[in-house]
Amino acid sequence: MDVYLPIANLSVNGLYIVLLGGLTGILSGLFGVGGGFLTTPLLIFYGIPPTVAAASAATQVTGASVSGVLAHSRRKGVDYRMGGVMVAGGMVGALIGAGLFSLLQRAGQIDVVISVLYVLMLGSIGSLMMREAIEALRPGLLGKAGPRVKKRRHHPLVASLPYRWRFYASGLYISPLAPLLLGMGVGVLTMLLGVGGGFLLVPAMLYILGMSGNVVVGTSLYQILFVTMVTTMTHALTTRAVDLVLAGLLLLGSVLGAQFGTQIAMKARPEYLRLALATLVLLIALRMLYGLGVAPDEIYTVERL
Repeated sequence: MDVYLPIANLSVNGLYIVLLGGLTGILSGLFGVGGGFLTTPLLIFYGIPPTVAAASAATQVTGASVSGVLAHSRRKGVDYRMGGVMVAGGMVGALIGAGLFSLLQRAGQIDVVISVLYVLMLGSIGSLMMREAIEALRPGLLGKAGPRVKKRRHHPLVASLPYRWRFYASGLYISPLAPLLLGMGVGVLTMLLGVGGGFLLVPAMLYILGMSGNVVVGTSLYQILFVTMVTTMTHALTTRAVDLVLAGLLLLGSVLGAQFGTQIAMKARPEYLRLALATLVLLIALRMLYGLGVAPDEIYTVERL
């Protein structure tokens, strides 16, 4: 089923794009990540221009996040106050990212920057996730008792910040500056790479802010939802790289996939899920690194302006 993408200026297999959106939705429901960190590189592998892939993936992540937030909200798994602070920071970060995106685009380096940033981020995040998953699984495989789990506490730097607020759903009494700055960083990444930022946001919420695990996924999706909405509108008005046909196909699969992923998350062991995700992330990072070092099939191309 071939479908023509007007902004990308090429034809694609519509079923493949829908299935890719479904994979993104499953990841969204499982881990609280938007899934854009996998959608964008997979679209690039398929032949979609990196600028169009990043902008359209941000649009698709919005739909996946709506479905995930609704699912987690029903079981009271969203800290709306914490999410609101991170949304405010994310919107500021998205505007900063828009300026960087336009600057790199005018310099003709945006495609290379997107690919290099993906290799660095996916490689580092995938390695950390792999190490954590193996350490969690090792006691069970060796027949030993696992280490005693300590209560999570926020980072000492977070504790030193002024103007503390109470975040009752997360069980925290910390400065709102910490989640504000965290949301700002995620907003910049969302604008530049088309990612929801959840693959960075979820570990940061756990190990830096010290949030309760039962609200991390839902709160992450809540923040991703609003930041990707702002990112989509900014891309549409400035870079004009959003392909609505591509985003629509991705959304079709992701909304259904998010509900399915939420159901799996309630039954599967988190250690095995993290191990599977880490393996997938590292494979994609290696594939993108390979693409950066290999000469393209076509040295010269003609691009519509």
